[in-house]
Formats: sequence, C-alpha cells, structure tokens
Amino acid sequence: MIRLSIQARQALARLTLPVLIIASFGLMLLGKADALLAERARSTLADGLAPIYAVLSAPLGRIHAAITETVALWDMREENDRLRVENEKLRRWQTIALALDSENQRLKASLRWIPDPDASFVTARVVADAGGVYAKAVLLSVGPNHGIRKGEIAVDERGLVGRITEVGARTARVLLITDLNSRIPVMLETSRVHAILVGTNGLRPRLLYWPEGTAPKEGERIVTSAEANAFPANLPVGTVHFNGNGAPEVEPAAMLQKLEVVRIFDYGLTGVTPPERPTPGRH
Repeated sequence: MIRLSIQARQALARLTLPVLIIASFGLMLLGKADALLAERARSTLADGLAPIYAVLSAPLGRIHAAITETVALWDMREENDRLRVENEKLRRWQTIALALDSENQRLKASLRWIPDPDASFVTARVVADAGGVYAKAVLLSVGPNHGIRKGEIAVDERGLVGRITEVGARTARVLLITDLNSRIPVMLETSRVHAILVGTNGLRPRLLYWPEGTAPKEGERIVTSAEANAFPANLPVGTVHFNGNGAPEVEPAAMLQKLEVVRIFDYGLTGVTPPERPTPGRH
C-alpha cells in the first residue's frame, strides 16, 4: 500500500476541485465540438445502464405500489372513522326526527289540522345563463304545452332558486334570488323574525329590514315567509353569513352556480302577478 505524506494529501485535496472543474469544461466543450460523439456516449451509457434499470425497476415498482397501498389503507381507515362518527350523528338525528314527527302528527290530529294542498310541478332543464333585462337569470327548456305561468316558484333539490318572470312557447326565464331586482320575504328559522332578502348581483343576497331589537345570527337558517301571498312558507333559502363589513348575507342553499335541472311549482299564489287565464298542460 502506498502511503502519502500529509503534505501530498493536502496538495491532492487542493487539486481535486480545479481538476473536476477543468474536466467538466472539457466535457462541455467536447459535447459542443462533436455533438455526434456526445450523443453516442450518452447512448452507450444508457444502453449499459438499461439492464440495471430493468433489474431495479421491478422491486422499486413493488415498493412504490406497497407504499401507495399503505397510504390508501391509512386514508381509508381515517375515512371509515369519520363515516362512523357521521353515521352515529345521523342515527341520533333520525331518532329525534321520528319523535318530532310522531309528536307533530298527534298535535295535528288533536287540532284537526287541515293540510295544505299539494302543489303541482313540472321539471325543466337549464339550457343557458340568460342575461337580458336581468343580470342573474337562467333560461329553461320546457317544451310545448308546459302550463307554466309567470310568478311560479323554481327550486332545485337543495332550496329556492327563484321565480318565473318570462314564459314563451318552449322556454321560460327564471329570475335568481341573487339578482339585484329580487326581493323575497323571508323568516329566520330560529327566532321566527321576518326580514327581506335582497339580491346583490353577487354570490350572496343580503338580509335587510328585520325588526329592531333582533338580529340574525351566523349560521342561522333562512326560509321563505308567506307574507303578501308571494311565496309559500318554509321553503329553504340558505344560511346567514356575515361579510367582512359585518353585514348579514345569505349563503344560498340552492346550487345556483351549477344549475342543471329545476322544478317549477304552482302554489296558486297571486301576491306578485295578477291571475292569468288557465293554460293547458298541467292539472
């Protein structure tokens, strides 16, 4: 074994970095001067390493698959825990709902309650975000003999969408609750306080004109009020959300940004538009 003195090792250590830099520049110049030679060298190196890559790829692929499966199983375990908690909450709410429904039926029977007549409805598909006179409106394709009239109520599977403002032979236009021209009598579900929901042309309408001494609360549910015979009572509208300025807005329950199919209900209301002559197609 050749043993180097301390001075020789120090000299070699000092020369290592300059030698590597010179070699790097040399390889760069060689690659620029003879591109074909550099390409051949890369190809030869790749060909030489290809069998090694092939041998290593199988175990590495299995390791990667095992890691991915482990992560997925861990995520599934967390998801299952969350679903168990949610199912337990749903069971409790189901018990409460059944008890309240039973109590409600007994009270109605003792009061000889006369239920409201079922409203007729038709289902229509949204075909366009129709602006025109209104900034926030959608156009529905309803087909001939639809029987839809102005003033009828549009809802989706979550809540109130708006009101019919124009009716054609095969189309109808819905004014959304977020439009600046929209005014809806509503009620705060918890306090039973009445207010007016006013559109802003934004994502959320604003809540105005509630009685003095009461105030909306963050997260409180908003439903329609039957004031002035304009809307049926207790249609879900949304929840209260205070903006950055402290003004109460309502997060709509309906998916107004992703409307595809809506239902048009005829509640027989006359508080907004005068009665029209009967149209065929709905009974």
